[in-house]
Amino acid sequence: MELLPRSPAEFGSAHYWDRFFRQRGQRPFEWYGAFPELCPVLYKYVRPRDKVLVVGCGNSELSEQMYDVGMCEDIVNIDISDAVIRQMRERSASTRPKMSYLLMDMLQMDFPDSHFQVVLDKGTLDALLTDEEEATLTKVDQMFAEISRVLQVGGRYLCVSLAQAHVLKKAVEYFSQEGWVVRVHQVASSGDKQQFVLPVFVYVMTKFRKIPGSAAQILEICPEEQDKPMRVESVERLVAAVKDRQHYALLCSQISKTPCREQVSLDLCDKDSGKPRYTLHVVDNPSVKPSRDNHFAIFIIPQGRETEWLFGTEEGRRQLAASAGFGRLVTVALHREQHYEGMASIQAELSGKVMELAPPGLPARQQVPFLSVGGDIGVRAVRHCGSSPLSGDFVVEDVRGDGTCYFRRLIFLQNRNVVQSEARLLAPTPLPGHKKRRKDKKKPSPTEPPGAIDKSYLCCEHHKAMVAGLCLLGGPDALPGDLAVLVVGLGGGSLPLFVHDYFSQARVAVVEIDPSMLEVATCWFSFSQGDRMQVHVSDGLDYVAKLAAEAPAQYDAIMFDVDSKDLTMGMSCPPPAFVEKPFLQKVKTILKPEGVFVLNLVCRDAGLKESVLAALRDVFPLLYARSIQGEVNEILLCQAGPAGRRSPAELGARARALERALRQPGRPWDSSWALAEALQAVHIL
Repeated sequence: MELLPRSPAEFGSAHYWDRFFRQRGQRPFEWYGAFPELCPVLYKYVRPRDKVLVVGCGNSELSEQMYDVGMCEDIVNIDISDAVIRQMRERSASTRPKMSYLLMDMLQMDFPDSHFQVVLDKGTLDALLTDEEEATLTKVDQMFAEISRVLQVGGRYLCVSLAQAHVLKKAVEYFSQEGWVVRVHQVASSGDKQQFVLPVFVYVMTKFRKIPGSAAQILEICPEEQDKPMRVESVERLVAAVKDRQHYALLCSQISKTPCREQVSLDLCDKDSGKPRYTLHVVDNPSVKPSRDNHFAIFIIPQGRETEWLFGTEEGRRQLAASAGFGRLVTVALHREQHYEGMASIQAELSGKVMELAPPGLPARQQVPFLSVGGDIGVRAVRHCGSSPLSGDFVVEDVRGDGTCYFRRLIFLQNRNVVQSEARLLAPTPLPGHKKRRKDKKKPSPTEPPGAIDKSYLCCEHHKAMVAGLCLLGGPDALPGDLAVLVVGLGGGSLPLFVHDYFSQARVAVVEIDPSMLEVATCWFSFSQGDRMQVHVSDGLDYVAKLAAEAPAQYDAIMFDVDSKDLTMGMSCPPPAFVEKPFLQKVKTILKPEGVFVLNLVCRDAGLKESVLAALRDVFPLLYARSIQGEVNEILLCQAGPAGRRSPAELGARARALERALRQPGRPWDSSWALAEALQAVHIL
């Protein structure tokens, strides 16, 4: 039996609805949601003594159920279908004497002004507003005007809707411009019993007297998991907030039925601030044969470790899921602006929400484990927050790494998943001759990591490769002598500090465009200037151009480790202007004939990367490349002199010789890495 209309216009036709209800018979037709789902919202806005008007009632049981549970009895139902009005009168005549059914067009109602405290609409607006044609919008304006007329001041228009963007926008704009308070509730779903994949919403429009000349709007949204409304500043933001919830519902529906071919990412926001509180990645592992105990797990990433390869990359998360041995793993990253009590509170907060992301076939009442590293949520302490016109907002934070080590990090918040600079912190050293009695021993506070910077340790793999590239200088068995080194890009200062401290005769010049970074490096990363270390606050492009014109061939090594502020480019390091051929010619000009130009290249755009390499080859005939495993970084070692090509084996030998020269008695050396290893897999381009 065909009940669907031949065109959207038929939704407004009395003839269509007469035919619909005659063919459907006595079976109730519920547009969206059943009474149990709508009841919590209705109870907030319908009082027992209210006079309620239901527009476009159809043969829904909603009015009957409201009456039967005592929510309200003075209910008037109207519809344009004579057939359905007769059905409903017969159904309620003997059992609900105070409820009435009238044949009436809601566009032209016979009721006096200010007659009702509540107007209830379940799907009627959606049925009328099927398009945005002028004739349709005129009808909708008539509907809204009539609802406004029959409602008392302080009365509520409750509209149950799927909240298509054009429907929501039209309703909110109309009533907010009339000075009404607009609040949108998301209706809690009933799991498998829900008829629609998309969530159901209730618009609550509360009538106030319009104040002439006032443009103030009160717009709010109440997500299903909370009672407290969230204020939004514009109609567009309200529509966007609803759309986010619709997308989430579609996502949950999709991944509950089929495995994810690609990793799915979503943010869960704080209910008070609206800012992201958790970032979730859904990772499916098709190699796992599901059993009762390995269907699904949640992995809480320790604070501060979300940028590590294992947690911060798709491949790393795939490896994590495989090692965990679950068919679906949801990783959860914690945001630095938020406060977390501990694993138990996070589990309580997330347990309901993550179950919406459960895989197909999860047994009923299955216990889902929460996993982490070491069983806790890690440690993150924000030491400094700042802002710069050039770098934007940034933070300096201390985090606990794997084991007992602490690290200090500089993060630019416009690219919060990338560690800009990192340094290891030294363990505290007891005072000479001071011994604590056993009973005085205290566990170190997890929020008070040690503060001294370990200058012997290079945290970044690309920095290790850049330092190892200096083995191209000097003889095969000797430490390069009186080196002149130019570093463009300061960050926390780890790279120039290491060169300064371990190449005891090196003179290091650093160019940094942002004076705020010099202050951060000095105050928080133990960077200092001296006779052999000078910082020039300048644009690297201008500084190199000026040197090329005034003082050519003065540097043994030039290192570029400078980020791009333009996140729309496929290359985040360096800015494109630093690798254009005319500028590279200037770099070559200030480099000594047998010097080395070391470039940290981070480029995801294959075409752009090839053009960069082509420009480098045109200027520097000898080009070595070292890719950093698990990262996009690639270190390029460029030479223009007659030194000749060196095989990877020869480079390894030179790196080992350089390391022997750098390891001096009394000078700390981090034994976890070797210069030769930093040049592993280097190849000639």
